[in-house]
Amino acid sequence: MFDDAQMPMTGVAFVTGVSRGLGEALAARLLGAGWSVTGIGRSASARLAHPRFTWLAADLADVVASTRAVQAAMRAAALPAPARALLINNAAVAEPVARLGQLADAELCASLAVNLVAPVALANAFCGAFDDARIERRIINVSSGLAARAIAGASLYSIAKCAMEMLTRALTADHPEPSFCAITLRPGIIDTDMQMTMRSQPPASLPDVGMFKDFHESGKLVSAAEVAEAVHATLVARGVTPGATFNYAELLASTQAISSGAETKASASASSARDP
Repeated sequence: MFDDAQMPMTGVAFVTGVSRGLGEALAARLLGAGWSVTGIGRSASARLAHPRFTWLAADLADVVASTRAVQAAMRAAALPAPARALLINNAAVAEPVARLGQLADAELCASLAVNLVAPVALANAFCGAFDDARIERRIINVSSGLAARAIAGASLYSIAKCAMEMLTRALTADHPEPSFCAITLRPGIIDTDMQMTMRSQPPASLPDVGMFKDFHESGKLVSAAEVAEAVHATLVARGVTPGATFNYAELLASTQAISSGAETKASASASSARDP
């Protein structure tokens, strides 16, 4: 599913949910690699202060207003015809945590707006703004292992993530051109506020709360910076199969292979330089 092809190194990127966690780490990694980054959300981390970073204040629960603002920014970014354009649909909310039948209508709608409707709307805006096939375009939809299985109390989150994976496949069907690629990322269990929210739930709301507590107590959580590094090395900097789903273990293995290959080449080059 990975490709040896190197992508043009930089371009314009739009990342949702940049106040903390994986979104903040991804935006920081892209800035470090030379990208111009627009962070979308209600707030942005002070860590992202940089001449090439723009914070676009938007409440993704208000899908129409936020999409209108992002669409304008995307169209402006598309005018100079950058070499690459990237959208990372990362923002998500874990709450409400409750069984179906116990959810308030307003909370249900707000959750699906952020976790599903907004990503679809932003993907639609991205495809409309960056419609020049000469631009290498990529959308990364951040999903979860819970897209593939349901646990009691986390139904809304699972429903949204499952549908986001279909969004990836739909984008691939709608845009088969070689310069367009949509992929799904299941980033694994990351040490973020969302994990903290899940392990703080009462068992009555989340019967599997012990699983989330074990992730933390047994040291299974991975830092957002580590995941962001692997995402950049594999899903941003290199070619990948359109429509594919990637998990963190695959990214880590590929990153290690890339590093090993680079070390082998460097060693061979150094050896050739020493040989008479």
